Parts: sequence; C-alpha cells; structure tokens
Amino acid sequence: MNRVLAAARMQLVHPALTFGIPWAIVASSFAINLAIWGMGDVADKTPGDGSTGGLASLYITVLIVFIQAVTQMFPFALGLSLSRRDFYLGTAAAAGVQAVGYGLALTLLTAIEKATDGWGMRLHFWAPGALDVGNPALQFIVFTVPMVACAFMGMAIGVVFKRWGAPGLYVLTLATLLGGGLLAVWATWQRAWGDVFSWFGDRSVPSLTIALPAVLALVLAALTFLGIRRAVP
Repeated sequence: MNRVLAAARMQLVHPALTFGIPWAIVASSFAINLAIWGMGDVADKTPGDGSTGGLASLYITVLIVFIQAVTQMFPFALGLSLSRRDFYLGTAAAAGVQAVGYGLALTLLTAIEKATDGWGMRLHFWAPGALDVGNPALQFIVFTVPMVACAFMGMAIGVVFKRWGAPGLYVLTLATLLGGGLLAVWATWQRAWGDVFSWFGDRSVPSLTIALPAVLALVLAALTFLGIRRAVP
C-alpha cells in the first residue's frame, strides 16, 4: 500500500502542470466568454440562456495530463523500483481523487453561476445546456464520471506510446479514424442518421454523462492494466 501511495504522490511532483495548467486553460476560456458575453450583449441578442462549450477544455487538458503522467513518470517510477502494478494503481488513485476534487469544484462553480443568473449575463459556462441537472449530488456525479473516463483515456494513450512507440499512436489514430469513418458511411448508406440522432435524443442526461462514461472508464482501466504490464520504460 505504501508503494501505491508513493506512486500516487508522484503525480504531485509538478503540481503546476498537474493542476495549474488545466485550471489556467479553462479559466482563460471562462474569461474570454465573459468578455464576449459582456461586450457583445449576447444574452440580449440570443433567445434563451447562453451556453458555451468552453468547459470541454478542462476535460481535454486532464486527458493530456494523464498521457504525460504515463509517458514521463512511468520510467521514473520503475527507476525507483516501483512495480508496474504499483504505478498503475497509484496513478489510477490519483486520477480518482483528482476527478472528485474537480467535480466538487465544478459543482460549486455551477451553484454560483445559477445564483448570479449566469454571472449577471445569463452565461452558462460551467454547466451548459442539459448538463445543468439541478440536483447538486447528481450534478457532482455528472461532472466527475466523465473526468475519470478522460483520465483513463489519457493513461491508455500513454501506455500505447510506451508499449509501441510512435507507430502505435499512428495505428491507434488511424484505427479510430477508420472506425468512425466506416460508421459514418454505414449510417449514410442505411439512411440511419435520423435513428442515430433520435437514439441520443431519447437518452437521459445521466445515461449519457454517467452510464456511458462509466463503462468507457472500466474498459479503458482494464486495457490500461493489461497494456502496462508489457510496457517498456
């Protein structure tokens, strides 16, 4: 257990990178949106509440942070005689704690945003559109589970790089593009786009933001554990 905790603490070696960069990026996006909403009178010119996709920058940055956690920290961990299992469990624990902390912070920011009527501008940045589920406990889960999925996705990509190098990343990218392209071709051929959009439209916000990311996180966690056992420093 001590070795797992040691592996988890390794993620705090560069707190400015692990925590500072993600929040600096999303805070910059928030500031830009505030300026646009304020100077452009967007709320008065747009019917309904104004929503923006700037929150996605936080999730994307977390994904990148955990790619770096594997590619940069993994060789260092093995050099300190930590096992691959210890490194994996410690990094996964750090991802879980970070996701919970971020979920709490986003839930608090959402509450402030709602209390101030979108910062006085009807701007819905932290819980845009359907992501605002109203219930604080459910809101926390809506924020946290996709964050866990992004962290494990970053770890999985990092393991692919450590296991197969740049060619592995190229193959992964090509396979993802081909898979998405084939699905798009199939949907177009079958004229099924309406059914696809209807299926997503019929799903509740919790199912899309909790159930699907949870399944994705579990799959990625299993694949990452299998892959890291043969990854090279």
